[in-house]
Amino acid sequence: MAKIATQTINGKAFEYALLLEFYEKLKLVTKVSIVDNVSYKTAISCFESFGEKERSQYMLNASFSVNFLLDLEPRLSNGINEEDILELEIVADKAGQSGDVRDVLAIRSLQKWEIGISAKNNHRAVKHSRLSNDIDFGEKWLGTPCSENYFTVIKPIFNGLTQLRKESKATKTWASLGDYHSSVYLPVLDAFKDELIALDRDNPGIVAQRLVQYLIGNQDFYKVIKGKGKVEIQAYNLQGTLNLPFANVKPKAKVPKLKLPTRLIEVVYQNNSTTTLLVTLNEGWQISFRIHNASSRIEPSLKFDINLVSSPHTLFVNTLFLG
Repeated sequence: MAKIATQTINGKAFEYALLLEFYEKLKLVTKVSIVDNVSYKTAISCFESFGEKERSQYMLNASFSVNFLLDLEPRLSNGINEEDILELEIVADKAGQSGDVRDVLAIRSLQKWEIGISAKNNHRAVKHSRLSNDIDFGEKWLGTPCSENYFTVIKPIFNGLTQLRKESKATKTWASLGDYHSSVYLPVLDAFKDELIALDRDNPGIVAQRLVQYLIGNQDFYKVIKGKGKVEIQAYNLQGTLNLPFANVKPKAKVPKLKLPTRLIEVVYQNNSTTTLLVTLNEGWQISFRIHNASSRIEPSLKFDINLVSSPHTLFVNTLFLG
């Protein structure tokens, strides 16, 4: 198996465990098949790279999760007829670039129905987006281009980093810059903050909604977060496609529809921080943007660790303790 980051191996192993649990439980009650693609083979390799003890831990987490999701989604267990096959698929990573964050899909083509799972292993970040000289975050995230003013501010900073990298043949480190929080992070974050506020002001009602859709995806999904001795299930039901009944079979619990924000309330620095902005939106959404360098060596780009700090009270969240 090609070298893959540890976090990715853990995530892929969990995706496979979930898919396998869906298959094992559902093959007893309905016609089910697995899409045998490259992503599926990669996930098997990741799962099999663990010892027996770790594998059974993955399967235990997956088993609890799948049992719970079967109660929420009657269409998983119920087909119309023999031709109504439930297909289970592990999605290629590149789907995430187009705004689809789902890792595992369950599809019934005959019912024109599918649900997706975003599988997380001990991590809750929603996105790891970059800022650089030539990344127009307004266009890429929100469909509204950044102003010339934004690029006028950030270009000299990133150009300086490009020059340092070039002169040192990519050996110069961030630490050698001294207080790079003040010289690099702060001016870039200030420019980002001002631009986000300006974009919202010039495009009322659009930016707040698109920001959340960019971060959490443009498809409804369940997020399953594997933790120590527990698993958390969140339902991002933005379009209302989750939790549907099958004929007269109703779900055993109700998943409310989530409201998207329409207004950006404020963008401020987190207390005592030079690296993290808090973006507060209406309808109960708050997002943190922590900027950092992805490598110890200087690169002409910076990375965001983006987390959902708070979400609407209508977000369905359930924690299952494994006992």
